Amino acid sequence: MLNSFYTGVTGMKGFQTKLDVIGNNIANVNTAGFKKSRVVFQDFFNQNIAGPSAPTALRGGVNPKQIGLGTRIASIDTVHTPGSPVTTNIGTDLSIDGDAYFVVSPSNGSPVNYLTKAGNFSRDANGTLVNSNGYYVLGTNEDATLNPQPQIIKIIEDEVNLDPVTNLPLKFTSFSIDTNGDINVVDEDGNSGKLAINSTGKYYLNDGNTPATQNEIISIGTKVVSNPGGLKKVGNTMFEETANSGVSTMDRIVYNDGGQINSGALEMSNVDLTDEFTEMIVAQRGFQANAKTITTSDTIMDEIVNLKR
Repeated sequence: MLNSFYTGVTGMKGFQTKLDVIGNNIANVNTAGFKKSRVVFQDFFNQNIAGPSAPTALRGGVNPKQIGLGTRIASIDTVHTPGSPVTTNIGTDLSIDGDAYFVVSPSNGSPVNYLTKAGNFSRDANGTLVNSNGYYVLGTNEDATLNPQPQIIKIIEDEVNLDPVTNLPLKFTSFSIDTNGDINVVDEDGNSGKLAINSTGKYYLNDGNTPATQNEIISIGTKVVSNPGGLKKVGNTMFEETANSGVSTMDRIVYNDGGQINSGALEMSNVDLTDEFTEMIVAQRGFQANAKTITTSDTIMDEIVNLKR
């Protein structure tokens, strides 16, 4: 049996995988925070026909004679280059200009956290900041001493601050998120400050005039991993840390050198349709060429079989 049959099959399988990856990239061209993938090939085994020999005083050296036996997938890499920012003017839409990732959790206090670049967040009925799947957006404080740590973020509108005269709850009238991930709030009396949480779990407006409470100010938490390529996609535009992504600790973005947070904008997919369509043509032609290898080998086999006639 001709080896070219099996060589052609390995090529067709490889280019089919490449087309699958390209198709997924194109399908997510408008997905916020999506990171494209690429396929890298490497050659398969080699059949040694003759080994090499060293040169001597009477004869020159001879190189090895080998026949390749096809190709295989070396890796399917996730490309973590930044996507283009799109302005939405929605206060809870966040993007990161840098290497950091937002941290989300499926439930309050869950030990399982996920990373994401998709910052299309919103507030639920309880005022909690969540993503489109209802996962909590996690926050941290100045020295990561929140208990529990990390902490969900509630931008609630009642019982957050007491009027110094009437001692009645004041509501937040507006809020904004700055480039450090701090949440700036304004109450009904026009007092402004940063969202904070005290030791009893009560959220309040911290005006910064009490140094002892500075560590109660809560910020959007972020993580920076040493090897983003080691992150595992888990769906819903989220990533799971693995043993090869490196150990990371959630921190304020100003401390982990992860860049800056931009409010009112989203980081879109990093898929470039021009590149994807070009790669699609290459994959299609590669598939066709390998199919031609098989049909040509089949024709040769027909000739061999017909020799006995």
